[in-house]
Amino acid sequence: MRLTDGDIVVFAGDSITDSGKSINAPLGYGYVNLFYNLMLAKYPEIKITVINSGISGNTVIDLLDRWDDDVLSYKPTWISILIGINDLHKFLGGLTLFDPENYYKNLRHLLIYTKKILHNVNLILMTPFYISRNKLENGFRAKVLELLPQYVEKVRLLSNEFSAIYIDLYDTFKKIVNIREPNVYAPEPIHPNFAGHMVIALKLLEALEA
Repeated sequence: MRLTDGDIVVFAGDSITDSGKSINAPLGYGYVNLFYNLMLAKYPEIKITVINSGISGNTVIDLLDRWDDDVLSYKPTWISILIGINDLHKFLGGLTLFDPENYYKNLRHLLIYTKKILHNVNLILMTPFYISRNKLENGFRAKVLELLPQYVEKVRLLSNEFSAIYIDLYDTFKKIVNIREPNVYAPEPIHPNFAGHMVIALKLLEALEA
């Protein structure tokens, strides 16, 4: 287990990370809460602080705007980032500022800045994903599935550059929905249900145990 006693772990992202934290404070209902409880169950000797800094609707640019206050101010020893599906949706909606290249540049800028402020922080980068196998020709979901690998590739490149733990949720869910129906893991492609969030939490735990 790479986490040690006293670690502070901040999870940054959009609604998938947020997952109702304003109602079920402070960790929400999703993978952040599940991961923390898995740690309590499996590693009771490791006392960590977990902070949910996800906000629904966020893009990488939104993260940049609030990074100092919502992430760096906690002086975390670990930062996990799951962001990108809103960037992709905005790009498909015609906003070129959110294309894969700008997504890459903005996320890279965020990581450079983070390392400048917190030299020894550990990074976890999780890829955006889409829990669907709908490939109806010219349909919106088909367009998302066609474009998403470009965003995933940017996360992989940045993981290599910044020596981050890389968690490929895109590939994970792609394989799972070829075994079970997508609605087993999510009521719609973006937001996982309990089982879908458990998939993320377990992948996270496995990556930290590797």
